Amino acid sequence: MVHQLRIYELYKDNTGVFHDRFHKHAMRIMERYDFNIVSTWESEQEDRVEFVYLLTWPNEQTMKAQWEKFMADQEWKDIKKITGSKHGRFVNGIEDRKLILTDFSPRKLLTL
Repeated sequence: MVHQLRIYELYKDNTGVFHDRFHKHAMRIMERYDFNIVSTWESEQEDRVEFVYLLTWPNEQTMKAQWEKFMADQEWKDIKKITGSKHGRFVNGIEDRKLILTDFSPRKLLTL
């Protein structure tokens, strides 16, 4: 199993719009492509807002293939275009990390 950590640095003024788009649209479309979102968080430090979520995948090949399908999804492209033209930029940067459990990890499986 592969865990994937995604960290989005958001523009503070568009945080609510980002949350709305992610919750109402991205998560629904991701479900079509078997994304398993374990949990989502928000972190705020000084003038930065981060949206963080953790995914699980059966393997790295599946992770890459499903992300390609999601990014090519025409509905997702249309939603991004519409919300971007209406609200401007939402995200200042994205960090994408593949997490591999160590053999001494207290929990071998982090699925919920």
